[in-house]
Amino acid sequence: MPAIGQSARAGGRGRRLVNEINVVPYIDVMLVLLVIFMVTAPLIPPGTIDLPRAGRSNTKPDRYIEVQVRADGGLRVRGVNTGDPSERRVARGDLPGAIEQLRGDDAQMPVVISGDRSVRYEVVIEVMNALQKMNIGRIALMVKPAG
Repeated sequence: MPAIGQSARAGGRGRRLVNEINVVPYIDVMLVLLVIFMVTAPLIPPGTIDLPRAGRSNTKPDRYIEVQVRADGGLRVRGVNTGDPSERRVARGDLPGAIEQLRGDDAQMPVVISGDRSVRYEVVIEVMNALQKMNIGRIALMVKPAG
């Protein structure tokens, strides 16, 4: 084997293997792409969510049904100015019956959901879904006024 290597060197035509990759062109391409993204990123509009609007009412309804979602997840139902001041503890499955009993003949009576601050959001949404399945047209969320 040494004879072959020596004859190649003696003729001056021997080539040496290059074990390196030239990364300079790759770096140039990456920098150009970076500049393109930096220039075009501010021009792209951010994703926006079109939230529904709710009207503000300065007056509370005279009569309504309040569904309270307690911190432990329990439900209580009471009528406000309906003639029945009692507060009833109800299970989730019994909620439609309790609401219908309090509504009586008034199909337009609004229902207000008041959830405890520590209750998970999805529990309040489940109650709202149950009320929507009952075809209740006016459902509101009770909040404490700021300030």
